[in-house]
Formats: sequence, C-alpha cells, structure tokens
Amino acid sequence: MEKALLAAEAVDEKEVVELLRALVRIPSHYPGPGEEGVVAFLEEYLRERGFRPFRQEAALGRPNLVADLGEGEGGLILEGHTDVVTPGPESLWRYPPYEGVVEGGRLYGRGACDMKGGLAALIGALLAVKRALGQPRHPLRLAALADEEGMMLGVKAFVRGGLARGFRGALVAEPEAMEVCLWQKGALRLSLRFPGRMAHGAMPYAGENPIPKAARFILELESLQRELQEVHSHPFLGLPYLTPTRILATAGEGQLNVIPAEAEVAMDVRTVPGLDHEELVARIQALAGTQVEVLEDRPPVETPREDPLVQAAEEALRLLGLPVRHGGVPGATDGTFLQAWAGLPVVVMGPGGKTLPHQVDEWVDLREVVQAARVYAALAVLYLG
Repeated sequence: MEKALLAAEAVDEKEVVELLRALVRIPSHYPGPGEEGVVAFLEEYLRERGFRPFRQEAALGRPNLVADLGEGEGGLILEGHTDVVTPGPESLWRYPPYEGVVEGGRLYGRGACDMKGGLAALIGALLAVKRALGQPRHPLRLAALADEEGMMLGVKAFVRGGLARGFRGALVAEPEAMEVCLWQKGALRLSLRFPGRMAHGAMPYAGENPIPKAARFILELESLQRELQEVHSHPFLGLPYLTPTRILATAGEGQLNVIPAEAEVAMDVRTVPGLDHEELVARIQALAGTQVEVLEDRPPVETPREDPLVQAAEEALRLLGLPVRHGGVPGATDGTFLQAWAGLPVVVMGPGGKTLPHQVDEWVDLREVVQAARVYAALAVLYLG
C-alpha cells in the first residue's frame, strides 16, 4: 500500500501535461500522416529517460512502439493507441485541432480525449513507477499501438508477434470517464451484395433492379433487431444493434438511366455477451437471401469482477480517494483482441468523457489526465505486488 502511494505521488503533473500537449500537436490520423510522427517522438522521449523502446511494423509505415520496465513474466501491459480519426473540416473547429490549446483546465485538440490523454497518463505512470521503485518485480510493458481506429492492425500484430506472451493482464486507457470497464461490446463489419441485371432505365423489364431488394432487406432488419433486443440486453452494455451504414448501387458516374448490376449494403453490427456471432450472421444471410461477407469479427468480452487486475484497479481508486464505478465499453477496443486472442484479463479505464471522442473541439480535462496517471501508477504497483 505504501509503495503504491509512493508511485502515485511520483507522478509529475507538469511532465504529463506537457507530454499530452506535444502528442496532440503531432497529427496522426489515417489516411494521412499516420502514426509515424508520434512513434518517432515517443521513441526519443523514452530513450532520453532510460528506456530502450523498440518498434514493430503493424503494416507498411504504421509502427507499434513497445517499451519495458523490468523483466521476466507475470507482468502488466499498459496499452494505448497512437492513431486518431480525421479532424474533418478545420473551419468547424473553434480551437485548431493540432495546436493543443489549453483553456479553463481543458486541453482541446484531435485525439486529446481519444486517446492521447490516456496514453500520456500511461507514460506518466510508467515514469513514476521507475522514479519511485526502480525495477518492479514483474515487468510493465508500454504498448503504443497503431490503427485502433481502423481494423486494429496494431494489436493484431502485437498479439501475433508474441508480444503479449508471458503477461497476465492488460490495462487499456480508453476514455471511459475513469469507470472500471469490464465488458466490451462485440462488433461485426458485414458486406452484402444483391445481384441485378443491367438494363436501360426506360425499359426496367429488360433487366433486374437490385436496389428494391437491398431496400427491403434494410427495412426487414428493423424487425430482426427488435427481436434480438427483446432477448439480449446487458446491464452495462445495453442492447445489440444492426446498423446499415452504407448502400452503393450505380452503373457509373452520371449514369442515371441505367439499372445497376449490383447493390451493396454495408453493416456495423454491435453485440453483447450471449449473442453468438456465427448464428447471427446466418440469420442475416437468410433474411437477405444473399451471401454475407464478414469483413471483421470482434467478439464481446468480459473480465470477472474477482480477477486480481480488477481488484487492483478498484483498490487504486479507493487509495486515492476516488469513487469506484463500473461500466461497459459501447464499442470494441484493442483490449478486445488482448482478451479474445491473447487470453488476458483486461480492464478498460481512462480519462475523458465517453461521448467526446471523434467530435469537433474534442477535449480532455487535464486534472483528470494527471489523476489517471496516479491511479495507473498505484494500480501497477498493487497488481505486480
């Protein structure tokens, strides 16, 4: 307990805030500059502070960055992602998205909340543990990963490359208002193609229009969604959703008098524990009467309340006089794959409001970021024991 408090007190508030501001000032959206700039900055930053960080290429030009404190097995992974979503039209922003403006105790900018605030807090905690205790008994591994906002190539490469092996838990610093999140929704990205036959728009009887078939399917999805919601709900995750997000059907630019040969419907499906993905895809396929292509499959995951990592998170909050609040993640995170593929218990807990990610004038409360760093430092010491 005493060592955990020492580590928490060793967090340098100015250091954490300056690091966060520097990270926000480096654009890292993709498509665009990507993660390289942030990784290069952190590589030098950590090296100057006595670490030996190393890179792993998740994809061409999209590096993961890994740094360790301590050696051996049975350690804790501190995970955050380095990519952000596009800022969109900068004219919509009151504060320029990559200036890191501080006003009223808030830092504004793209990625301030999702999730450079959490990443800065993790690094602040890592440095605090090093200052207070030196080498921990079991290792802490910082994993600053690429592409969380896309297909999660970073965490997939991390797990496939064996970089989660030998660890016994993972803390993911996504913005969840510092709730101890033990549940994460599952996600399916689906593509359905409805075949047609091209013909002149003046003679539709000579072809087959795929657009009405796609439209009927979309309308019928609502009744399937209602049926699923009546059976499957979760106290922390809410309801499952079957959301069509894109429909494409064209014979070419400007071809308004041609029946297209095909219509495509894309879907974003969100599930809760107890809803089997394979069975759900089969039901959607039967409803559509056409083949379903599964572009991505992220299972719902949960960590038991009695797991030592959960106990350490709760104890760290109490130790610092903060409330213990449990919650669920409405989407998937890198923690989904750390749990589903690497078999690690995962706690998702980070600074920032749940609804702020991806918004114009995204912001994070600086006091909450520093507070998070102190909680993480205490949690790490309690967990590694």
